[in-house]
Parts: sequence; C-alpha cells; structure tokens
Amino acid sequence: KAPYDVLRDFSAVSLLVRTVTVLVVHPSLPVTSIKELIALAKAKPGGLNYSSASIGGAGHLAGELFKSMAGINIVHVPYKATALAITAVLGGEVQMTIFDAGLVMPHVKTGKLKGLAVTSAQPSPLAPGLPTVAASGVPGYESGATQGMWVPAKTAAAIIERLNQEVVRLLNGAEVKQRFFSAGAEVVASSSEQVLAIIKSDTVRMGKVIKDAGIKAD
Repeated sequence: KAPYDVLRDFSAVSLLVRTVTVLVVHPSLPVTSIKELIALAKAKPGGLNYSSASIGGAGHLAGELFKSMAGINIVHVPYKATALAITAVLGGEVQMTIFDAGLVMPHVKTGKLKGLAVTSAQPSPLAPGLPTVAASGVPGYESGATQGMWVPAKTAAAIIERLNQEVVRLLNGAEVKQRFFSAGAEVVASSSEQVLAIIKSDTVRMGKVIKDAGIKAD
C-alpha cells in the first residue's frame, strides 16, 4: 500500500498526456471486429488468452475490464516484460493483447497483428482507422494511462492556477504536441477539476474490476 493518499496529500494542477492503447489479435484469429471477437469468446469460454506485461499492470486491468463489460471468459497470461508479452501475440502463443499504440501499430501496419479497436473514449490519430471499443459493442468501455501534474496539498490556490496556465500553454504548443505524438501519446491539457474527476471515476471503476477479479499486484 502506498504511504500516501493522492487525493488527500496532493493537489492536481493539470492532466498532461494520455497513452492510447489498442486491442490487437493474432492474424490467424478469424475476427475483424470487437463484436466478432466477443462472439468467438462466448462460443469458446476460456478458449482465448490475452497477454500483459505484469499482474495488476495497465494491460491486465484493461483486459479484465473488457472481459467484465463484454461478459466473456478470456484467460490472462502474464509475462515478465512488455517485449515478451507482445512477442507472445506475434508468435501466436496467445490470441490477443492490449498495448500502447506506439508499440503495436507498427506490427498492425505490416500485417503481423490485427488491430480491432482503441481503448480510449475517442478514436485516435495514433491508430488511424480504428474505432473505439465502446463504439464497437462495449458501450462505456474506456481504458488507458493518463499522466498528470500534482503539487503538495497545501500549495496556495494562486500558485496552482498559475502553474495550470503555464502548463496548458506549453502543452498546447505545436512542437510539444508533435513530440508527444511521435512518442505515442496525446496531449490532454486540462483544468485541475478535470484531473480530480477522472481520478475519482477511475478509482471507483477500476477498484471494482480489481476486487471482482481478485487481482493482487506482483
């Protein structure tokens, strides 16, 4: 357990960037959409596997959230590292995974993987042409890592406001946006209130997934 409470011990300044993740499958899997994947999983309960880089990590939670919201039984196979988890799908050891667009889209472009959808709330230019999971048969589904800027809880409101203004101005610069985009992330500059809303929503949503799946981090 962390020795601090984010909402109690820190004050939010702004969201910074969001990593867009993509649900991909091995080309041999006879599906071309999320709806077809769900139908196949329901026809073969426990017959499909998905990889992640760790137990309790972002990919594991994204997979369990998908499993829960889609009402399917797919089996989690944890690996010791990101490269191993992606290689497992490339080699057909597992049928699917959810990873950063920057890591899997090059394989989608070469046909070594099939991209079905992005896990973000909106389509992303980081995965051109792919719909969202939410719009493809799992309404309300959203998963992805968002990074934010925080300061100690007792920081004066005027300082937080000034920091927010400067951070948002910097992030909205064309060069900064392009640098993050090249690294596989989208800029999501925001108000401090938006940070808190997202944190609270994710804590409730993912807390339920973790509890229901009995997930314990490595």
